[in-house]
Amino acid sequence: MHARTLTLGYSPCPNDTFIFHALAHGIVNLAPHKLDIRLADVEELNRLALAGAMDLCKVSAAVLPRIMDRYVTLRSGGAMGRGVGPLVMAARPLDVCDLNGATVAVPGLATTGHLLFSLLCQEQDVTFTAEDMIFSQVMEAVASGRVTAGVIIHEGRFTFEQAGLFQVADLGQWWEEKTGLPLPLGAIVARRDLGSDLIGRAQAAIRASLEHARAHPEASAAYIQAHAQELDPAVIAAHIRTFVTDFSLDLGAEGETALDSLIRAALSLSGQSAPDLPLLAPSLPLTATIEETP
Repeated sequence: MHARTLTLGYSPCPNDTFIFHALAHGIVNLAPHKLDIRLADVEELNRLALAGAMDLCKVSAAVLPRIMDRYVTLRSGGAMGRGVGPLVMAARPLDVCDLNGATVAVPGLATTGHLLFSLLCQEQDVTFTAEDMIFSQVMEAVASGRVTAGVIIHEGRFTFEQAGLFQVADLGQWWEEKTGLPLPLGAIVARRDLGSDLIGRAQAAIRASLEHARAHPEASAAYIQAHAQELDPAVIAAHIRTFVTDFSLDLGAEGETALDSLIRAALSLSGQSAPDLPLLAPSLPLTATIEETP
């Protein structure tokens, strides 16, 4: 097997650094391949995947329809669950209908948060102007009055009240009530040209990395803290509990249905049609493991 170096991109958020710690530190490996790891904001990761620049990459679930021709979605390592959705915030109490004609900050135009808010506004016949910015800038933009409202993700759902903001809508709750399904937020994708064997091994390695993190949570603590935007240990712990779920180990049948539903919604909104290619990598055996480095 040719021992090429694989590029791997994921975010500095606690859920990703928790999941990928063992892989990043060689505790779990993809030998003989080495990893060139890049940590970046989710919208930058989306852009890298849209350009086909990464072998393995965390992306927003909303971007999957646009990269399906080049990437396959892995069943491990993603963010999906209930009670995990982006929140719409404002500096004063508002309803969604009050945002008609408003400027709303979004944490990237290709993010699932922007997609969900667009779908909700379409349902309520609300039009808005999206102002694209890094997720960590959204709350300040709302609090300062630069925008009327903002879609917040990641740690923001745990800290918005401290910033004096008010919840306009819980986009995850809206999705769950509308579909009865968990909400897909992000996924790990692999370039199709890596080949089925390497894709399968990468998928198993990511699951093994998460299994190691769950078995040894203290091992990843310093790595997570070093990259987290919000340094409060209680917020970091809540972030991991919220965004790392059993769907992160393996999507399963319900996760597949949820991902398919979100992709169909995204395609309907944009008027696109999906390429005739399998979205997901083959299922992992229940006993799938990969050798860990002693």
